[in-house]
Amino acid sequence: MRYSEPKDQSAVLLRMAVQEMGRHDAALNPLTYAVWFEHLAGINQRLSQALEARLKKTPRLDDNAIRDLYGLHVAEVDDGTLARIGLELQQAMQGVQASSATTGHTAGAYGEQLDGLSKALQDGDAKMLSPRLRDVLAHTAVMKTAVDTLRDELEASRRRVDELCNDMNRIREEALTDPLSGILNRKGFDQKLAHTLAHRPPAGRAHCLVLIDIDHFKRVNDTHGHVVGDTVIREVGQLLRRSTAEPGVSCARYGGEEFAILMEGSTAAQALQLAETVRRLVKALKVRRRNTNEVLLTITVSAGVAAWVLGDDATSLVASADAALYRSKENGRDRVMVA
Repeated sequence: MRYSEPKDQSAVLLRMAVQEMGRHDAALNPLTYAVWFEHLAGINQRLSQALEARLKKTPRLDDNAIRDLYGLHVAEVDDGTLARIGLELQQAMQGVQASSATTGHTAGAYGEQLDGLSKALQDGDAKMLSPRLRDVLAHTAVMKTAVDTLRDELEASRRRVDELCNDMNRIREEALTDPLSGILNRKGFDQKLAHTLAHRPPAGRAHCLVLIDIDHFKRVNDTHGHVVGDTVIREVGQLLRRSTAEPGVSCARYGGEEFAILMEGSTAAQALQLAETVRRLVKALKVRRRNTNEVLLTITVSAGVAAWVLGDDATSLVASADAALYRSKENGRDRVMVA
C-alpha cells in the first residue's frame, strides 16, 4: 500500500497539505491534494524534485502546473472516479465556507450589540441599558446556534474529507497493484525501487533485488491454456506476498511471468536465503484442476540476486539481477544465482 502513514501522521500531513494548497492558485481538488500530500510525506522523490524545481521558477502553482506534476509523477486515476471525488470535496468545502460566512456575519452583528451595551454602561445611560441588554441576550442564543452549526458542519466535513482521503488511498493502491497476482505491478515496483534507492542503506547493509522467472511458462500456457497459466501467476504472487510479509521487504509482478523482491537495508546472504526459500516453496506448489482436485502440474522458478553497490541506480541494479537470473537459466533452471 502506497499510503501507509498512521492516522495521527496522516492528519498532520492533511493540515500541512491544506495550508500549502491555500498558498497557491491551483484549485482545491484531489489532484492538488495528492501532489502536496506525496511531497510532504516524502514518498515520491521524483515528484518532490520536480515540484521544488517548479517553485524556484514560479512561487505560486496554478492548475496547469499541478496537472503536469500529477500526470507525470502521480498514479493515474479513473476520470469518472476522480470527477466524483473532486465534486464531493468541493461540496464539503463549500458547506464549510457557507457556515463560516454565516457565523462571521452573526459574530459581526453580535459584536456591534456588545459595543452598544458597553457604551451604555460607560455613559451610565439607564434608558439605553435595558434594551441593549435584551438585544445582547437575544443574540447570544443566535450566536450560540451559529457556532454550533459551524462546529457540526466542520465535523461533518472532516468526516467526509477522511472518507475521500480513503477513496484516494484505495484508488492509488489499485493503480499500483497487479489485479491477477495481488501484489505490486511494474509501476508500483518502479516507484518503490526509486524511493528505496534515494536513501543510502545503513553501514554494512545493502538494498537487494531478487528477480524471479517461472520456468517454461510458455509451455504451461500452450499445454494447459491461459486459465491455468493465470492460476499459476496468481499462486506464485500469493506465495510471494506471504513470504515477504515483513518490514522493508516488498514484492511485485515485474512483467509476464517474472517477479521481483526488493529488500531494503539487507545483505546478499539474506537475499539469497529468501530467494532459495521462495524457490523451494514454489517447487512444492501443486496446481490442481478445480472440479476434480486432480494435480495438473508442478512448476519451478529461476532467480537472480543482486546487491546495491555505490554508484548503482535502478537501471544498473536491475541489470545485475537480470544477468544473475540469466545465468540461473543457462545452468539448468530451478536455481538461484548471485550477481
